[in-house]
Amino acid sequence: MAVAKAKVGSKSAPAAGRKTAAVKSARPATVDNFSKEQELFAYREMLLIRRFEEKAGQMYGMGLIGGFCHLYIGQEAVVVGMQMAIRTGEDQTITSYRDHGHMLVAGMDPNGVMAELTGRRSGYSHGKGGSMHMFSIEKQFFGGNGIVGAQVSLGTGLAFANRYRKNDQVCLTYFGDGAANQGQVYESFNMAQLWKLPVVYVIENNRYAMGTSVSRSSAQTDFSRRGVSFGIPGEKVDGMDVRAVKAAGDKAVAWCRAGKGPYILEIETYRYRGHSMSDPAKYRSKDEVQKMRNEHDPIEQVRARLLEKGWATEDDLKKFDAEVREIVNNAAEFATNDPEPDVSELWTDIVK
Repeated sequence: MAVAKAKVGSKSAPAAGRKTAAVKSARPATVDNFSKEQELFAYREMLLIRRFEEKAGQMYGMGLIGGFCHLYIGQEAVVVGMQMAIRTGEDQTITSYRDHGHMLVAGMDPNGVMAELTGRRSGYSHGKGGSMHMFSIEKQFFGGNGIVGAQVSLGTGLAFANRYRKNDQVCLTYFGDGAANQGQVYESFNMAQLWKLPVVYVIENNRYAMGTSVSRSSAQTDFSRRGVSFGIPGEKVDGMDVRAVKAAGDKAVAWCRAGKGPYILEIETYRYRGHSMSDPAKYRSKDEVQKMRNEHDPIEQVRARLLEKGWATEDDLKKFDAEVREIVNNAAEFATNDPEPDVSELWTDIVK
């Protein structure tokens, strides 16, 4: 029961909110019911991310992936919902180091992503970037950036280029609750609002900045209000419900396309694993994690709706899982058999 990956963004730009919304947190977007096609698309994409990340964690444990590796397990609805709100291949995406899911939903080849994770020649950065540093101009994905908060300035720059070129494109700039306290974020907010740049700032609030909870690291824990002093509208979103993310994404992207400037989305989500593979995550209880898995898992929510509405059977969903596992296993097989970069690569892509 394979479903073809389609361009799910819309070229139309519905009317944006009133100007008065810019000085306070905007009213949350409603949760629209998905069509059968949308539910199946979201289910497959989120499942692909989850299975890919599970395999990446396994390969890291086997020593096949070195360096840092930050998994996206639990946060899948964020990037899938937002990708459904933009024009895939036209609008830009930029994020931080927890980036594998963003690459996959942007349409990047799982073989190339896994090859880069394992430091192989066919990787997106020819085996030299690893988990945190890969990009694809073709897919309008600009990284994977390892410096905390650096992508916010870069994403603002991409939006400036869009406005300068008058090309009607929007840049999704992702960052976390920890990066939200970086100074360059607010310099970017100021410029984006001053010049009315088409950038959606997507704050993925997974509750823990490395190992420090939001309540211990942030004086203002309502991240949707971080742009109030600049007049940037913002809203909170249930990041465990892909429909809520898509609805909020539609609203924010329409605001930007209408030339009204930047928009902030605080998407409340949760990562099941530690900050990185080296993090034992002892700063939270196993019960807390299990409760989120049992009650709010983004994939299980879609699965339940598909079964309830009769849009898929248990056998259909098992076939989906088998297809996704095959894609991921093939990517792992490809990566482990791909040659490492030639030693001469040490001297390429260097600014002299």
